[in-house]
Parts: sequence; C-alpha cells; structure tokens
Amino acid sequence: MPIRTLEPSSHLKGVRYEIRGKLARRAQELERQGYEVISLNIGNPGLFGFRTPETMRLAMIENLHAAEGYCNQKGIFPAREAVVMQQQERGVFDTTADHVFIGNGVSELIDLTLRALLETGDEVLIPSPDYPLWTAATTLNGGRAVYYPCPEDQGFNPDVDAIEKLVTPRTRAIVVINPNNPTGAVYSRECLRGLARIAEKHGLVMLADEIYDRMVYDDAEFIPMATLCRDTLCATFSGLSKVYRACGYRVGWVAFSGALERAEPFLRGMDLLAALRLCSNVPGQWAVQTALGGFQSIVPLCSPGGRLYQSRQAVIDAVARSRFLHVVPPRGSMYAFIGVDRMLIPDFDDEAFAMELLEQKHVLVAPGSSFNTPYRDHFRVTTLPDEDVLTEVFRRIEDVLTQLAQQSSKLASV
Repeated sequence: MPIRTLEPSSHLKGVRYEIRGKLARRAQELERQGYEVISLNIGNPGLFGFRTPETMRLAMIENLHAAEGYCNQKGIFPAREAVVMQQQERGVFDTTADHVFIGNGVSELIDLTLRALLETGDEVLIPSPDYPLWTAATTLNGGRAVYYPCPEDQGFNPDVDAIEKLVTPRTRAIVVINPNNPTGAVYSRECLRGLARIAEKHGLVMLADEIYDRMVYDDAEFIPMATLCRDTLCATFSGLSKVYRACGYRVGWVAFSGALERAEPFLRGMDLLAALRLCSNVPGQWAVQTALGGFQSIVPLCSPGGRLYQSRQAVIDAVARSRFLHVVPPRGSMYAFIGVDRMLIPDFDDEAFAMELLEQKHVLVAPGSSFNTPYRDHFRVTTLPDEDVLTEVFRRIEDVLTQLAQQSSKLASV
C-alpha cells in the first residue's frame, strides 16, 4: 500500500492564527539556540511579572476539596452568580445564573457560541482589524467572515454607516471588541448605540467581546454593550485572563441578556454543547467570585503612575521619537497597533519586517495583517513590558526600519 502524506481536514482551509504561527515557531528555535527573545506578540501578563491577586489564589486553594469532580456543564453556581451580580451592577437585570456559561477561557466559548448559532454559509460581521480567533471560529463552524471597517483616521472606531450596508439575509451576528484588541480603541456610547440599533433592526445576535472591560486609560469610559442592546440577544464575553492577570487559569464566561425568550432554543443548544465537553476547569472557577467582588487592582495599574499606564506612555513616546512610526494612542487594553510611513519605506511589508526584526534583533511582534486587515503597513505590540524594555525594543525597531529605508532608497536610485 502506498504511503500517503497525512493532510489536515479541509475545515482548516483559510483558518489562520499567525500570532502563534510561523514567527512564533522561529522565535522558539532561536531560544533553543540560546538567544533571548523579547516576545511582544501575545498579551501574556505572567510573562512580564504581573501576578494574579493573592486573594484569587487563596480562593482556589481553600476550595480544592470541592474541585475534584465534574461540575454542572454551565459552571459552578458561585461563579455564575458572581457574573450575574456584575451584570446587575452595570444595569443589566435580565440575566440569571442559567444564562451564564463558564468555559476554558473566552476562546472556548467563542467557538461554542458560533457552533450553536451558525448554519453553513451564514455570515458574521467582524471588525477589521479583528482578533483573529473570531474569524477562525466563524470559518471552522461553516460561516463566512464579513469584515466591517474601523478606519485609523477615525481612531479605529467602527464606521457604523458602512456596517449596515454589509447586512444581508445570511447575516446572523455582529462582533464588537471593546476595549479593542489589537488597536486599543474604546468605543463611545454613541458608537455602541449605533451598533446595537443595527443588531436590533436586523435581528442579529450581538457578540460583545469585553475581556479588557476594566483596562482603560485617562478619560476613556467603558460602556457595557448589554446595557444598550435589549431587543435582540446579546452575548457578553469576559474572563480572568487579562484584567485579573490569570491567563493560565483558563476561566472565561459568556452571559446572555436581551431577547432571552426568543433565544431559548439556541440556549438549549449551548447547554448541549457545554454538556458534551462535560465542564470547564473547576479549580479556576472558584476564583471568579473573589475576582469580581474584591478589590479591583487593575485600576491603579491603569492610572497615572501605574505600571500599565507608564508602559503605554513609553510606547507612545517611543513612536513620537521615531522617523518612521505613527500610532493612535491606545485608550484601553494592553496593545498598540503601530503604523509605518510608506512614504519613507515604499515597499514595507509587515510580515517581512517582523521576521527581519526577529532574526536581527530578537524581538517578536505580530504583523498587522495577522488581524485581517487589507493593508500591510502595521504591527501590534503588547504594552506589558516595563518602560526600560519597551525603550530598548523601539531602539531596535528603529534600527531595522532605518536599514529598510536605506534599502528602499538604493532601489529607487537604480
């Protein structure tokens, strides 16, 4: 019998997650060779010395005796009820514990929700730039990603008028990522209200990715989408990974609100899918109540003088000093989406630049096109490192960009 190459499923065609793709694999090879790589491709607080609050660790330890068996497929009641209480504090009063699902991070719940929702060929409106898991999960579940513009000259805010023109009879849902990854934009009440009206007018499910909900800077205000979207189903996604610096706990949740009665068949489908994977990580769920009800240590970190605030400022200052770079200052999250002046480097390509930066300077960034943009002149960095590290990173970036500009100049003169 001939030996055949084992190919992946055709379901993976078109699925990309370059944040952990070719560049990340090359970075691992360099580290095995003994090089120290500064990895700015992923928002991983623990990698940069941020600790999960001690009270959350204690909550897990004290409840380990109750975490050895499977729990309800939706999650333990104290964790789900804590999410309900948070929703009520924000003015969302129709969510009960039965409308909350705990998952192994928000990533799993995005997949479950889209699997329960989509038929083959259904469309999901997704921002560009996006967090690529949304596109991947849509594709894997038979859907088609339709990108709506978030122009840089509008502060990477959604173009609400353009979005409504993209709605078709096959459109099932709209994704809103606020505060935004990768751009750091924080949407105004007016913008969110416009998005909510589109969802309500066309009967779309609102998928609100709010994992960075408390991570805002200066005068930026986070507005929960569920407070504005009442006449259609709203799914609010959040978790412990970012605000509570507990990525490894793998605990996220989705809370449903709005048109719940009309959504009962869909919610039963969600319950079935949750049951098929038995339950999510039980020990980590015991930290949810303490996290949501305790002291919000993210607030001083994001305030002037706080480490996240100062690191963000270091990025803004470094870009201001650069000959080649520009950035819309991030108003939330833990990223900056940085543009390169193509007048100075006409043939700039984000993937080639990222590989050159990694090979030469051992700095790993995420190319902007990884976030499903139609342009290739941006890259994303996390703002988690301290100020000194970020200053050094941008010195190395400037060196590589200077080389690329010189190469472009030589080619132009030939």
